[in-house]
Amino acid sequence: MDVAAVCSGFIYALAVGAGLIATEQATTVLVIGAEAYSTILDPQDRTTRPIFGDGAGAVVLRAGHRSEPGALLGMDLGSDGSGADLIQVMAGGSRQRGTGRPPGPGDHYFRMRGREVFQQAVFHMADTSCRVLKKVGWQPEDVDWLVAHQANVRIVHAVCAQMGIPAARAVVNLDRVGNTSAASIPLALADAVARGQLRADQRVLLTAFGGGLTWGAAALHWPQVHLTP
Repeated sequence: MDVAAVCSGFIYALAVGAGLIATEQATTVLVIGAEAYSTILDPQDRTTRPIFGDGAGAVVLRAGHRSEPGALLGMDLGSDGSGADLIQVMAGGSRQRGTGRPPGPGDHYFRMRGREVFQQAVFHMADTSCRVLKKVGWQPEDVDWLVAHQANVRIVHAVCAQMGIPAARAVVNLDRVGNTSAASIPLALADAVARGQLRADQRVLLTAFGGGLTWGAAALHWPQVHLTP
């Protein structure tokens, strides 16, 4: 199935997968975050186009016990449709087609009101993260790694500042891959494992914000991961 929550899509898909396992509809779920933003970016937009990238990443969820490393200990999701116009593709869905009018110039391309999105992203990622920490009984200083949606480094560091988490504990790889939307968290996790940052039993906080508006967070103890050559 496709879970459409843009940059929050991976967190939303984790919640769906975990729910399927919890209700015994599945024992194993493959959660994939994938984006091809190059297909919706205006070639003439020199402000937005350079910051996005195409990518995909995945994790496997399985049934297990809460005490096991890798278990999802707590999650939080939120949305607010009143902010849908902050991030949108005007002719990207059924609303424009339902008007019966042809799309205007540029309506097939991604548009974002950057300053307002920045403010909303920082507030909601920090807020949803604090909700998850409260659920699982962690304090900000207990978090070994914050893996936030890789929108831009100023947003990631601002979330750290809001929560009292040192910026050095934030995984950042957007300087090499750009903003890959729903793929950004699994790609950042894979990159952190490959660089030896993430180790077994560390406390990891995931958080994201995206169009819709949507946001969410998840907390887990990192499992032992064996990389294949």
